[in-house]
Amino acid sequence: MIHFVGAGSGAADLITVRGSRLLSEADVIIYAGSLVNPELLNCKKPECVVYDSARMTLEEVFGVMKEAEAKGLATVRLHTGDPCVYGAIREQMDLLDKEGIPYDYCPGVSAFCGAASALNMEYTLPGISQTVIITRMAGRTPVPEREEIAKLASHGSTMVIFLSTGMLGKLSEQLMAGGYRADTPAAIVYKATWPDERSYICTVAELEACAKEHNITKTALIIVGDTVAQTGYSRSELYHPAFTTEFRKASQTE
Repeated sequence: MIHFVGAGSGAADLITVRGSRLLSEADVIIYAGSLVNPELLNCKKPECVVYDSARMTLEEVFGVMKEAEAKGLATVRLHTGDPCVYGAIREQMDLLDKEGIPYDYCPGVSAFCGAASALNMEYTLPGISQTVIITRMAGRTPVPEREEIAKLASHGSTMVIFLSTGMLGKLSEQLMAGGYRADTPAAIVYKATWPDERSYICTVAELEACAKEHNITKTALIIVGDTVAQTGYSRSELYHPAFTTEFRKASQTE
């Protein structure tokens, strides 16, 4: 059996209970060494064999999985964050499907959740934004034309932008071309939930300058939108005393 496991956003204790159990039971672990906290490997069995996929191709990763399965071993494929976001798991699953090798998927805490925790931030503030767009700038991996940053920015919602720290000048240009004001609040969160986590608040126009000032060139998430300011929002109706729910009757009128 192959277990795809989300390692969480960085801190070793943010892996799920299920993910930690699967790691402790694994005979083989293939982990993304360039991104996953190596402390997570402390729970492995002494005889467990570990591979760092940062130095491997897809074909090499699959070869290890196939060999382990032939030997009746349990394999954990450990990805950063939650692998459903930029995790490149589908191509691995397709290869496993072709060989009839069973697998399952244990979710993890995504970096976009970790970034919110670094800022003590709520992405969906009533009266400000009820939508979160998770996206990235086009790089070696292209982005469909319909999903260009400027087009997504036209919604004016909260945006969480992955894999774009080295292109912040262009990112700012596209965000403003799409409709964000130059002074729209923005945040840069470096290595969310890791011990060396850092976060900085700036504006859309200042993203590149802020990153240069703090020597941030990679491993950061960009958050854009008026929700970053965490002010000016409306009170939640759910907990308002004048709001009746299935579990509680209104105790006062508006």
